[in-house]
Amino acid sequence: MRRGAPRLQARMLASLVVLVLLAGVLVGRLGQLQLTDHPAGDDRVALPGASRVALPALRGRILDRDGRPLVDNAVRTDVTIDRRSLADAEDGGRATVRRLATTLDLPFARLWGRTTLCGAPGAADPPDCWAGSALVPVPIAVDVDPAAAATLTERPERYPGVAVTSQPVRSYPAAKGGGAPQTTGYLTRPDAQTVEASDGTITDADLVGAAGLEHQYDELLRGTPGHSEVRVDARGVAVEETSRTEPVAGADLVTTLDLPVQRASEAALADGVERARDRGHRADSAAAVVLDLRDGGVLASASVPTYDPSVWSEGVTQERYEELTEGDRSPLIDRVTGVAQPPASTFKAVTLPGAVAAGTDLDDVVNCTSSHRIGDRTFNNYESRAFGRITWSEAIKVSCDTVFYRVAEQVWRDQGGLSAGDDAGDPLIDTARDLGLGEQTGIDLPSESAGRIPDRAWKRDWWQSTKVASCRDARRGHPEITDRTRRAYLTAVAKENCETGYQFRPGDEANLSIGQGDVTATLLQMARVFGTIAQEGAQPSPHLGRASISPDGVRTSLDVPTAQQVDLPGRSGRLLRGALKDVVAERGGTAHSAFAGFPLKEWPVAGKTGTAEVYGKQDTAWFVSYAPTTKPRYVVAVVVSQGGTGGATAAPIARQIHEELADLGD
Repeated sequence: MRRGAPRLQARMLASLVVLVLLAGVLVGRLGQLQLTDHPAGDDRVALPGASRVALPALRGRILDRDGRPLVDNAVRTDVTIDRRSLADAEDGGRATVRRLATTLDLPFARLWGRTTLCGAPGAADPPDCWAGSALVPVPIAVDVDPAAAATLTERPERYPGVAVTSQPVRSYPAAKGGGAPQTTGYLTRPDAQTVEASDGTITDADLVGAAGLEHQYDELLRGTPGHSEVRVDARGVAVEETSRTEPVAGADLVTTLDLPVQRASEAALADGVERARDRGHRADSAAAVVLDLRDGGVLASASVPTYDPSVWSEGVTQERYEELTEGDRSPLIDRVTGVAQPPASTFKAVTLPGAVAAGTDLDDVVNCTSSHRIGDRTFNNYESRAFGRITWSEAIKVSCDTVFYRVAEQVWRDQGGLSAGDDAGDPLIDTARDLGLGEQTGIDLPSESAGRIPDRAWKRDWWQSTKVASCRDARRGHPEITDRTRRAYLTAVAKENCETGYQFRPGDEANLSIGQGDVTATLLQMARVFGTIAQEGAQPSPHLGRASISPDGVRTSLDVPTAQQVDLPGRSGRLLRGALKDVVAERGGTAHSAFAGFPLKEWPVAGKTGTAEVYGKQDTAWFVSYAPTTKPRYVVAVVVSQGGTGGATAAPIARQIHEELADLGD
C-alpha cells in the first residue's frame, strides 16, 4: 500500500492540473466574449442585467411668420426586426431575412448587413451595418412602400420578431421653391464631442442641427428625450421592458420669414441668373435678402446654387454628399450671411457720410472727370466716362468714381500719408465701422462672415502673414502662368507686396472709397447699411427667430436685439435718400432702365447699383434698395457673382421682388 501511494497522488495531481487548465480556458473564453469580441468601449453590447435605452423626442417644426411650415415632420414606414428573435433562431435569423428580402424586393445582403452592429467582428461596412443601440429592434428596411409592408403583418408566423413601424422624418413642403434651405439648415449625426458635452441628452443615434436655424435653435427644436429601462440577458439581448419615461416633443420655431415673399425671391433670383447666363455671363452664384424695417426681421433669404433639402431625409449617398459640400460653389453655403465680397459702388452710400465727416461741403459742385491720377497710378471712372461739373447728388445718381477718389486721397494725406501710425480719426474707416461693416451683424445664424474694412493695422498683419510667399513669387516670376501679360502683372504685384506690402497707400484708401480692393461685405451687412440710411440713422437688427410654440400650444416671443442709432453727419442722410431715389426714378440713374414701366408713383424705390471688378473673373453685380421711399418698410438687396453690371443684372431681380412687396402694401 505504501509503495502505491505515490503513484495515486501523482494521478490525482495530474487530474487537478487538467481541471485547472480547462477552467482557465473557460474563464479566458468568457473574458474574450465579454471584453474583446466587440470594439473597446462599445456600450451597445450589454452585460446581463438592466440597461437604459434612449427614446428620441419628436423635433419641433420651423414655421414662417404666419405659421406655414418651412420644415415639417412626415411619417416614414420602416420594417424592424427584434434582435432577440435573431438570437433565438437556429440560423441566426437568415431564413426570416431572406423571406423579408423577397417580399420587399430588396437585396438580401443589404438587409442582412443591417442586422450586424457597426464595429463588431464580421459586421457589414457602414452605412449597411446598424449604428444604433443593440438593445432596440433594428430598422432592417427604411422608407418602404406601406402596402408592401402591410403584407408582412398578415402572416406573422413567417416573420418572427418583425414589426412595421412609423417613424417621424423631416419634410420640406416648400422645397420646390420657397424653402430657404440654406437658412433653415439640415440635421446630421452628432460627433463624439457633442455627445459627451450633452450630459446624456444626446446619443450617437440622434440627429442634431448641423447648419442654419436647425443648428442655431437645436436645443429648442430637439425637445427632451425619454428612456426605457430594459432587462438584458447574457447574450446582450433585451428581453423585457421594466419601466418607461416618455419623451417630450420639441417646440416649434416661428421665424420672420414670409413664405410668399421667399418664393418670389427665390424665383426672381433664379430667373435673373438664367438671364445673365443667356447674355454670356457665368453667374456662378447669387443671393437675395429682404429685410422688414419695422423690426429687422428677415422676410426672405435666397441663395444660388440651391438644392432640395429632402435629400437629407431620403438618404444621401457619399457622392451626393461630396457634391453638396465640396468647393466654393457648394449649394449648402448661405450667400446672404456667409460670403463677403467687394460691395463696389453700393459702398458710396457709406463713403458720402464719411466725406462729410472729413469736411466735404455737399453744396460744392464737383468735377467728374474720366480718371484721376494718384502718384504713379491712374484710377478710372467706370468705362472711363466723364460727366463734367455735377452736384454730389448727381455723383451718386450716375455713380461717379473720380469725385470719391479725390476725397479719399485728401483723407489719406490728412491722416499723415505713409507715416500715419494708426487709423485713429480716419473718417472713411470710422464711418464704415459705425455703420456696422467689418463685424458680424449678430443675426441668429451660425457661421456669419464679418467682412473686412482694410485699415493700416490689417495691412501690416496681412503683410506679415504673406511676406514669405510674396517674396518667393517675386523671385520665381510665376513660371506656371503662360499668359505673359498676366504673369508680368502678378510678378510686379508680388514684388511690391514683398518689399512694401505693409504700407497703407493712397490707392488703398481710394479703392476703399468705392468698395473695391480689399474691402468686403456680406449682402446682409449692406442691406443693414441701406436700412439705416432709409430710417435716418436707426440701424435695424437683422434676425430670424420670432417666437416658439410649446407642444401644448403656448406661444413665447423670442428676444429681439434693440435697434441702434447711427449718426449720419450733416445732411448726408437727407442727400443720400434723395439721390438714391433718383438712381431709380430719374433718367441717367444707373437703375433707371431696370425699373422702366414699374409703378414708382405707387411704390417708389430708392437704391444703388454696384459693379465690382474681380481680377481674373467677370464683374460682380450688386443692387441694394428700399421702398417705399415715402415710408420705408422693406430693404431688398441682390448680388450676382460674375453677373455683369448691377444695373443690368441685379436691379431687375430686385424689381421682381419689389413687385411682390408692392402687392403686400406698406
